[in-house]
Amino acid sequence: MSVRKELDCLVVGGGTFGTALASLLRSMGKRVRLWVRREEQAAEINREHTNGRYLPGLALPDTLEASTDLAGLVPGTPLVLMAVPSRSFREVARQVGDHLEGDQIVVHTTKGFEIETFRRMSQILREETCTLKIGAFSGPNLALEIMKGHPAGATLASCYGEVVDSVQGLFRGGRMRVYGSQDVVGTEMAGAFKNIIALAAGISDGMGFGDNTKALLLTRGLSEMARVGVAAGGDVFTFSGLAGFGDLMATCASPLSRNHQVGTRLAQEEPLNAILQSMNQVAEGVPTTEAVHRYALARGLDLPIVRAMHGILFEGLKVADALLQLMAIPVGDELSALRYR
Repeated sequence: MSVRKELDCLVVGGGTFGTALASLLRSMGKRVRLWVRREEQAAEINREHTNGRYLPGLALPDTLEASTDLAGLVPGTPLVLMAVPSRSFREVARQVGDHLEGDQIVVHTTKGFEIETFRRMSQILREETCTLKIGAFSGPNLALEIMKGHPAGATLASCYGEVVDSVQGLFRGGRMRVYGSQDVVGTEMAGAFKNIIALAAGISDGMGFGDNTKALLLTRGLSEMARVGVAAGGDVFTFSGLAGFGDLMATCASPLSRNHQVGTRLAQEEPLNAILQSMNQVAEGVPTTEAVHRYALARGLDLPIVRAMHGILFEGLKVADALLQLMAIPVGDELSALRYR
């Protein structure tokens, strides 16, 4: 099947980030459609030019169109951009795969893992679709800032230069700078792991700690990110870039981050279930903590912050006790836990 010219890109997922990316591309004059699950959401976007559940109070481009018809949108579209939560990623990837040909490009923006299998999203795409042209888009991209037109940057990682070139071309000329990488593993590991540290950063802020504590948390969190990322096959230098430290800075410092918000509320001793039930969006750091904790145990990795967050989220550990445990860990050489390549 040859690609058609009606669309430059299909964004799959009408949540906060998918809508923000589709809005950005449409404002740049790109021919883009947005796939959403619910007919009422599609009707709201098409008629009211709003997405009130995910971006309340913000206007979308009046030329942005949404649809629930994957069968009518996927075939022949040259680039499919997947922006759906990790918990439903495989299901949606399978649906997209039903209508996909091998010459189409699929890129995902999801920062998480499949808990049961510790699969990364690119691995799920490989299992559920016929295309090899797969990429991972990751970086410090807070959706509300994108909607406001603030400059931003991201890493696009793929084993195929064609994928990198296509995505860079799609965003060229706008306010999203897309840098290329071949390190898919490291890019995906970094994007997911930083959500765990964002939870911890929210707790730090919720406890009233200042910048000294935040700096300690971020640098030790970066060490743990690199430790687990290198063990999974990533390049250690990826974690110092946009997908690693860049995303870590944005999500750990900004109250716009959902994971940061969850951490702040945990510090006020709100029950996790009550926090999650009150949110209409996914805080990926919660399931990611479970997935990484399992992986660390299986691989014999020492990840103290991950262990503390798992205790707080799933084992009834009090925040104050977790802090005492972290501060009691013996210190050694700062970089001794990293294995460089």
